[in-house]
Amino acid sequence: MAVTESEADSTHRGTPAVHEGILRRQSARESAARTYARALPIVPVRARGLTIEGADGRRYLDCLSGAGALALGHNHPVVLEAIRKVLDSGAPLSVLDLATPVKDAFITELFRTLPAGFADRARVQFCGPAGTDAVEAALKLVRAATGRNGILAFTGAYHGMTAGALAASGGAPDLQVGRLPYPQDYRCPFGVGGPRGAELAARWTESVLDDPKSGVPLPAGMILEPVQGEGGVIPAPDDWLRRMRRVTADRSIPLIADEVQTGVGRTGAFWAVDHSGITPDVMVLSKAIGGSLPLAVVVYREELDVWQPGAHAGTFRGNQLAMAAGTATLTYVRENGLAERAATLGDRMLSQLRQLQDDFACVGDVRGRGLMIGVELVNPAGGSVPEARGSEAHGWDSAAAPHPADPELAVAVQRECLDRGLIVELGGRHNSVVRLLPPLTISDEQASAVLDRLADAVTAANRHHQRTG
Repeated sequence: MAVTESEADSTHRGTPAVHEGILRRQSARESAARTYARALPIVPVRARGLTIEGADGRRYLDCLSGAGALALGHNHPVVLEAIRKVLDSGAPLSVLDLATPVKDAFITELFRTLPAGFADRARVQFCGPAGTDAVEAALKLVRAATGRNGILAFTGAYHGMTAGALAASGGAPDLQVGRLPYPQDYRCPFGVGGPRGAELAARWTESVLDDPKSGVPLPAGMILEPVQGEGGVIPAPDDWLRRMRRVTADRSIPLIADEVQTGVGRTGAFWAVDHSGITPDVMVLSKAIGGSLPLAVVVYREELDVWQPGAHAGTFRGNQLAMAAGTATLTYVRENGLAERAATLGDRMLSQLRQLQDDFACVGDVRGRGLMIGVELVNPAGGSVPEARGSEAHGWDSAAAPHPADPELAVAVQRECLDRGLIVELGGRHNSVVRLLPPLTISDEQASAVLDRLADAVTAANRHHQRTG
């Protein structure tokens, strides 16, 4: 599987031979666990902002953005400048947990953005470089601080792929963490949706915690996503989040907010918890805080800082390039009002996408917050889901009940998007939600192009689906 001379000579030109050769070698040599490469058979060679150019010379609008890690898009000038400055300075690139000017600047900027009152009494722990490492650290922290072991998480959650993080996610293979209902309108677990559904979810949580026979002892912590990403782009109601804050505070349960994907302006506020005004006890941060480079931290109330020296460590927690890139990203987002921009543009995109619901019965729901957007695809011919919102048992019109999810159509839409030069991700309970995570720097014109291509893709996929279904 060696690279041929002809392929090597043409790498810089962007040719189908290079493209196919690299993909062929990837398939032959990489793990069967690879994910994005299966649905997105492209070979990126250059990128700037929203745009990626492949080895075959094709250009794509990237609404995956490194799974939300690229707040400023690819190779933003302020990020490149920050990286070059460290490289040119002769500073060490990896320093374990030693203090450096680069780290000091990063922590200072990070604390400047934290929810009101949090930074004044916060501690920060640098972890391994991935979000899942930060989740592991957070679970370890609250267990050490409380002397308790159990964790409460929510249906549909995604917190990472290492053992502890996976145990708290919706796809866990066995029960190691207690599960609670996460409120949602479209497929409400109680069949009612709206404020009433969120109220029932909150009551269920209180009952589990207060019933001595619930089988769930007082936990070490509760972990939640203010907007579920992999779960299908489901924003938590602000009132429900405030209720969870009261529930946990009243029972001395540390509340962990997983802001790995929602942070740094993604949802239209700097941190997604800012929408509700709550201050969690622990925040888990990664992705965008590294400015496109691997970085993860846990920020928590100083009262929880009971660790002994060496209780949590990691070789690559001193990544100076990532800290410099992260400082530049955090500062740029804050100084240029990109969170507010994400809120405004996100509302506009959601409004335009909801036109698809009027035009296509296969578009079941459009939802999101800021530039974290999901379009759920359904099978209109499959009837309705009895237990979902709108069921007659709850006095709703059964015609309004959601149709079954259609993951095959979602895959077809993703493929049609790629054919049109648009990269999107899939998610949701049944992998039937088309997800948009564009960089916060996306222009109005680019946003229109994204929506046009997505609408064309839905049209084409739906037409083919109807013919072959």
